[in-house]
Amino acid sequence: QVQLVESGGGLVQPGGSLRLSCAASGRSFSSYPMAWFRQAPGKEREFAASIAWVGGITRCADSVKGRFTVSRDNAKKTVYLQMNSLRPEDTAVYYCAAGRAFAALTSTESDFGSWGQGTQVTVSS
Repeated sequence: QVQLVESGGGLVQPGGSLRLSCAASGRSFSSYPMAWFRQAPGKEREFAASIAWVGGITRCADSVKGRFTVSRDNAKKTVYLQMNSLRPEDTAVYYCAAGRAFAALTSTESDFGSWGQGTQVTVSS
């Protein structure tokens, strides 16, 4: 398994931006599909965005499409989530997750077996 540590969360005003980072340890990072999920207070954890292990293919939830961008730097073993035009409803704990090596890109939580501890994002004036 790969160990994941998120950073970059915080308090931001509506309309603002944040960039989350997720640093991975272990070998073969470049072979893992990666994803970001989020969990708002009192709600189930939900998919936000994911990126394939090859080809730069990405997938975003409809609720964040056009505002959030997921990317990865395999040399740094890091995946990013650039969040723009943030809204109060984006307030949540954001989790980074890694899928199985060489697996197809999905948005299904059960397809991701390694998780970070989460980072809090609060959007409020």
